[in-house]
Amino acid sequence: MNNATTVSYFLLLELSKNQHLQLLYFFFFFVLYLATLTTNLLIISAVVFDHRLHSPMYFFLMNLALQDLGIVSVIVPKSMINCLLDTRQISYFGCVAQVFLFLSFEASDVSLLTVMAYDRYVAICNPLHYEIVMTWKACIEIIILVWVAGLLCGILHTIGTFSVHFCSNVVNQFFCEIPQLIKLSCSGFNLVEIGIVVANIIAALGCFSFIFISYAVIFKAVLRIPSEQGRQKALSTCIPHFIVVSVLILSVCFAYLRPPSNSSSDLDFGSTVVYSLLPPLFNPIIYSMRNKNIKCVLSQLWRF
Repeated sequence: MNNATTVSYFLLLELSKNQHLQLLYFFFFFVLYLATLTTNLLIISAVVFDHRLHSPMYFFLMNLALQDLGIVSVIVPKSMINCLLDTRQISYFGCVAQVFLFLSFEASDVSLLTVMAYDRYVAICNPLHYEIVMTWKACIEIIILVWVAGLLCGILHTIGTFSVHFCSNVVNQFFCEIPQLIKLSCSGFNLVEIGIVVANIIAALGCFSFIFISYAVIFKAVLRIPSEQGRQKALSTCIPHFIVVSVLILSVCFAYLRPPSNSSSDLDFGSTVVYSLLPPLFNPIIYSMRNKNIKCVLSQLWRF
């Protein structure tokens, strides 16, 4: 294949040549997708149907759940179908759609996690100014900017990735991941896309630095709380948030910046699972399910 026009489809990673193991991978993806779908839909339902959760923090949580649903829905169903039907194919335009949607949701996710860190900073460090700073108008404008930034990131990556000629259609990953697609470029290096990747990694590290500084200030403020119970409550909320963001950002940097390899490896597969599939599963558990208000609303919805 000498140019992009001859690539009508891509071949994704064959997880196993054994049909029984393929079915095992199908059930792995199915259970993961079902769990992620259930937990995130519960959060969305709780925030939508209970007026007590109509506040900025829960508004951000609902949007985070929507983004997490988008991330897994873009890549997991196709992987399930391929495992079940013992095939590897994804159409050229299907691959384009995967790259655009996945990067859009992923970039929106990182942006929103940064906003949520700022929201917690204002709520804990400047509680008297919270209602003035985090007005509904401001929150809606922030969410619009988050989604627009995600879409812009998805558009830039899609244009950069598919603006070159591909000399192979074998993608060594279970979905159309950009580092794997860059390897297929006939020129060896897709300088446009590499530039976009580096710029986005720098932006992600900037978000991580902002989150780190926000939580450092929060921890400093929490240590001054006279009540031990209050300190434990704040720390039990902030520490898991920071761990989730750290794992997400670091695994993305590892997957996108490590030297390219011509063959797939368990390390590639594992790092991709860590940043693409685990955060959408754990975000609702860490950010929401441990929240007393949400647990109360969910129990009421269950009884109803």
